Amino acid sequence: MKSQLLSKIKITTKLSLVFVFLATFFSNNFTAFAQKKDFIVVLDAGHGGKDPGKVGYKNNKEKEIALKVVLQVGKLLENQKNIKVVYTRKTDIFVDLWERGRIANKADANLFVSIHCNAHNSQASGSETWVLGTHANKQNFEVAKAENSVILLEDNYKTNYKGFDPNSPESVIGLTLMQEEYLDQSIQLASIIQSGFTDTLKRKNRGVKQAGFVVLHQTYMPSVLIELGFLTNKAEGLYLSSKNGQQKFSESIYKNILKYIQQLTLNTVVNDDVIVDNKTEVKPPKEVVNSKKNIKFKVQIAAGKRKLETKSYNFNGLRNVERVKFGSIYKYYVGKTSDYNKIKEIKELVKSKGYGSAFIVAFKNGKKISIDDVLKKS
Repeated sequence: MKSQLLSKIKITTKLSLVFVFLATFFSNNFTAFAQKKDFIVVLDAGHGGKDPGKVGYKNNKEKEIALKVVLQVGKLLENQKNIKVVYTRKTDIFVDLWERGRIANKADANLFVSIHCNAHNSQASGSETWVLGTHANKQNFEVAKAENSVILLEDNYKTNYKGFDPNSPESVIGLTLMQEEYLDQSIQLASIIQSGFTDTLKRKNRGVKQAGFVVLHQTYMPSVLIELGFLTNKAEGLYLSSKNGQQKFSESIYKNILKYIQQLTLNTVVNDDVIVDNKTEVKPPKEVVNSKKNIKFKVQIAAGKRKLETKSYNFNGLRNVERVKFGSIYKYYVGKTSDYNKIKEIKELVKSKGYGSAFIVAFKNGKKISIDDVLKKS
């Protein structure tokens, strides 16, 4: 009996030790797993080495300007906590397009940003940002074709790209399938970057465009290709090659990458179809509206004849956008709640996203009513 009791005590002791070990292990490692993972940005300076890229006014070379801007953007990003920067090249070397994508994929990057300069046989000017897409009109195809032709300088390009022909529209269209799931985020980033060039740097806006770029196809993450401006334009070429111009572009790209990351990390939840910013402290309501289920408040953010897809990239990252047609006009709303205090919070969030003229509207049984009347009755 005594020996059985001792045996039970030994077993219990061993189990206790195992439990303590497992508890300690998981406790210690849970903290490590829970720590915020670095946001990895891959910066790709177009061309390099034997490939000068575009050559413009006063012999300005695309490979040199792209590298200088990339290094400046990288330096700024590296000063931010929880952001890790990976470069496809930091010197004047030639890097295969497939290798650039491999670097990004190996790093398990969150973002791929490829920087280039444009050229034309006219005095065309302006900045544009590209994402991978099937928009295979002739003009977009020619742009992609020019960038993709770099692969002809690579050794064994037919093997590396599995028969891809940069001169074939069919080959270019076939590139897009792998990147399709990241398209929304790519367009969102491209739109933010393009707005920065236009609003802050006052560059001519050539828009966000889609075409089949091999360098974007190789990556498995949101990816954009930036054309800073035209080296062949006298004024723009000088600006791009100047220290001041490169600094301005670098700062703009840096700030708008941060803006994109901020939009991704905004912890938003949906409650009764309402966007709520969890970073905003929700204070006890001082003003209570005697709401009924048949009265709903919304925030109107835009109106116009253009029918926009209610995707977040069309509305500066706002989700759950509602589009309603009134005659020939489309109106766009965010939020749907009977709580007036909550809709005011949503309006402030919307304003912080750039919609300074947004305002609150009220609906009763689906019909728009005067918000003043609702507040007076309350």
